[in-house]
Amino acid sequence: MEIQIVTTKSSWLNDYIETLVQKLGALGHDVRLLHDVHQITACDIAFYLSCNQLVPKDILSKNAHNLVVHASYLPKGRGWSPMTWQILEGENTIPMTLFEAEEHVDSGQIYLQKLLEFEGHELIDELREAVALMTIELCEEFVADYHDIVANAKPQVGEPSYYPRRVASDSRLDPNETIAAQFNLLRVVDNESYPAYFELNGHKYTIKINKADD
Repeated sequence: MEIQIVTTKSSWLNDYIETLVQKLGALGHDVRLLHDVHQITACDIAFYLSCNQLVPKDILSKNAHNLVVHASYLPKGRGWSPMTWQILEGENTIPMTLFEAEEHVDSGQIYLQKLLEFEGHELIDELREAVALMTIELCEEFVADYHDIVANAKPQVGEPSYYPRRVASDSRLDPNETIAAQFNLLRVVDNESYPAYFELNGHKYTIKINKADD
């Protein structure tokens, strides 16, 4: 099959995605990695993985399948950074859904769903690695069992909910709250791109979190 994988060029997922390219290529598929949806040419499968661009209808129509992996029980949790929002809500069981991309964001039929189980201590690098590995697994499974999976596709059922895009101010800590009470926020902040911070006595302070060596 002709397969194209589209990611945002600055995405953390790019640290892992070459593994998927190599695995699918080793199975004899023609695989291209792109960083702009407008570079897509007609293909059997286009995977949009950590891709922040909206895909126009004319591009979607080029391909037999346009697939997205999203970390929520769709239609609940459509939108931005679903894993992060669920960790902040206290969840440690995170669903991963592979579904068909449609013109209306996160609304297409569902092909595969699996669960990620966390223990509650993982920081952002560990969370991302788990999401990346599960994303690769779902994409591989779709390609390997293509006909059966497509035949058993399910529509999304229920009232949708939406997560907003996260901004730098979402990493703000309350200096009057305990570390324990705010630990889930510390788990999901990015030390470089959007570090945790607090404001006190007219000054702003940033905090970086890393696991200490055992």
